[in-house]
Amino acid sequence: MATNRTFTMLKPDAVEKGHIGAILEKITASGFRIVAMKLTQMTTADAEEFYGIHKERPFFGELVEYMTRGPIVAAILEKDNAVEDFRTLIGATNPADAAEGTIRKLYAASIGENAVHGSDSDDNAAIEGAFHFSGREMF
Repeated sequence: MATNRTFTMLKPDAVEKGHIGAILEKITASGFRIVAMKLTQMTTADAEEFYGIHKERPFFGELVEYMTRGPIVAAILEKDNAVEDFRTLIGATNPADAAEGTIRKLYAASIGENAVHGSDSDDNAAIEGAFHFSGREMF
């Protein structure tokens, strides 16, 4: 059963380049309501746990280093069909392959520095949201 919430992170490269406002504007203009949001920084342990599914992949160390190099913006978004609609809004992982007007086409520099994370399933949206937010932080 589809839920109406998804999780996103504006990654360190997007924060470093000052794209927070523009990306949040694009998200809200696309009909998403922000129900939780914070500027935070992942520790190495946080990033290793969050991306644990990739632990055996050759890029894991680089991913952890990248995600801990600076602040991120974590957010839970609400909208009908949230996960699928948000994946469409952010575009392909490789910004060169992303559709025109998507967040990654506009703000990502590369596959490795792709500006934004979006949950890939309803189950992962719930897990990832709970990783960053307590129930008291969602509105």
